[in-house]
Amino acid sequence: MKTILGLTGSIGMGKSTTAEMFRDRGIPVWDADATVHALYSPDGPAPALLEAEFPGSTLPDGHVDRAHLRKLIAEDATVLDRINAIIHPLVAESRAAFLENADGLVVLDVPLLFETGLDQHCDKIAVVSVDAETQRERVLSRGTMTEADFEAILSRQTPDAEKRKRADYIIDTSAMDVAQDAVDHIIAELT
Repeated sequence: MKTILGLTGSIGMGKSTTAEMFRDRGIPVWDADATVHALYSPDGPAPALLEAEFPGSTLPDGHVDRAHLRKLIAEDATVLDRINAIIHPLVAESRAAFLENADGLVVLDVPLLFETGLDQHCDKIAVVSVDAETQRERVLSRGTMTEADFEAILSRQTPDAEKRKRADYIIDTSAMDVAQDAVDHIIAELT
């Protein structure tokens, strides 16, 4: 029997680290971000599809020019929906293949689990969470985005408080040993 655990959390909450804790315990994890990254690679299908829809959206080396796409999205809000219409079916194919080949407890690591309605396809939901100040420090210390970028991402995500209300499990990542204990508890309960 398969039990699907949806794992989600807003940016900077520690979701990737928590997903790795499940992997380390032998639990299969499908990672939405890694899937998108692979789709966007020069060998993936996304560059050609995005270039056809948005000329100039790929770099000479075949990578998707994410900065160019961000600029287009900032100029026209419909661009994000058009990108999603290209990428989401490819992501869904990958997820379906993973689920078809998995058994027992499996984890779907999806940042936008609630926003995409994928929570409806999960047996249980775990939300990774930390206080807002720690979240902001984690994200901005990466040096990969501005405060405005961070706020823009947060505005597209279900607020942490709402995610927590909808969760079966809340994994506090303010201390990694506490997070690991929570992961171990979830595994014990669901296997």
